[in-house]
Amino acid sequence: MMKQFLFKKIDNSQLLVFRVFYGILVCAECFGAVATGWVRRTLVEPKFTFNFIGFEWLQPLPGNGMYIYFLVMGVLGVLITIGYKYRFSAFAFAFMWSGVYLMQKTSYNNHYYLLMLLAFIMGLFPANKSLSVDAYLKPELKRNSMYNYFRWIIIAQLFIVYTYASIAKLYGDWLDFSIIDILMRSKKDYFLIGELLQEKWVHKIVGFFGILFDLLVVPALLWKPTRKVAFVLSIFFHLFNSFVFQIGIFPYLSLAFCVFFFEPKTIRNIFLRTKTTITVEENTTPKHQQLITILLGVYFIIQILLPLRHYAFKGDVLWTEEGHRLSWRMMLRSRSGTSHFQVINKTTNDTIRIKLKDYLTKKQQRKVGCYPDFTWQFAQRLKTEYQQKGEDISIFVRSKVQVNKGKLQPLIDPEVDLATAEWKHFSHNDWILLQE
Repeated sequence: MMKQFLFKKIDNSQLLVFRVFYGILVCAECFGAVATGWVRRTLVEPKFTFNFIGFEWLQPLPGNGMYIYFLVMGVLGVLITIGYKYRFSAFAFAFMWSGVYLMQKTSYNNHYYLLMLLAFIMGLFPANKSLSVDAYLKPELKRNSMYNYFRWIIIAQLFIVYTYASIAKLYGDWLDFSIIDILMRSKKDYFLIGELLQEKWVHKIVGFFGILFDLLVVPALLWKPTRKVAFVLSIFFHLFNSFVFQIGIFPYLSLAFCVFFFEPKTIRNIFLRTKTTITVEENTTPKHQQLITILLGVYFIIQILLPLRHYAFKGDVLWTEEGHRLSWRMMLRSRSGTSHFQVINKTTNDTIRIKLKDYLTKKQQRKVGCYPDFTWQFAQRLKTEYQQKGEDISIFVRSKVQVNKGKLQPLIDPEVDLATAEWKHFSHNDWILLQE
């Protein structure tokens, strides 16, 4: 029954139209990153970047290399949009974007992770079978149909993202609206709505609507009686987020996903101006059907389990940050604090106090000040620097960190030598002090 559902043929208009939207948004993300100075601030100006742990070898290209890198990705977005050399363009972008994602996390965003997943998914999809240069140059490629599982991969992925985002909001600081108050304080100077965003009743609306929208939007879009209302609310929700939180292409990507929820006939009428009924090819059993089913099962099991991994660690993920990333925990906390690094030469017992500004940008300093993995990585960077000078050192850190409305508390054990501490990926790092 499940195989019949997954492998039946359906009209592919939803995927064709989404490919165009996706390509345009990829162009906007990449060219915009150069134009707005994001590439300069994040990848060019820093002396080094904070990678995902294990990818320290992945550093930005020197000189103007990263500008060229992003311009190439933007061009790949153009090729995706028009459907030219689609497989190559889609996978080339997927690998290049993954490089950027793993290369730095100072400007970490859940949406960058979603785009990385989507980039590989789109590379596997037959999104160039029509409405593309590829199909124009090779008419034998042209198809009006696709297997149903392509559509449901997107829907299932969105359901996971939104559901976990909703569940994560069910905690004290969201339910008493204090984190929303903190997030809105920096928006006070916004034109027209700045003062409005400081109102408590607005915070309550944002809080309740955020939980309910994330929880219900995918089911509401799937159910025809509520589809149009859900779509209108989606437009409001995502445009509000775009204007208030300025989170790049994600709101528009989320709106583009909506094409998968409307009838193919509607999509063709609106975007392709096709009034005639499209004949879908007869159902055929795809090659490697069993393998495809297994791979889909494995992928979605991973996607379901990853956001739950923080429950296997000691302490509150809001405090320790262990298991926070890759978990769709969006706009849940505000962190601030300071970390003071002390380097001790084991041979001479000389003590050196490190000035973060000598090594890091202001944004990197804020991250090192209150995120434990950044603190540990910077300690490893110092260790390597002094080892190159032939010095054997110890590194101790004293920190005070505040999360949301909580009080300042020590985050890093000041008695632990971070130069010798190892990073644990799958269990709690004991040098991260638990919240009192």
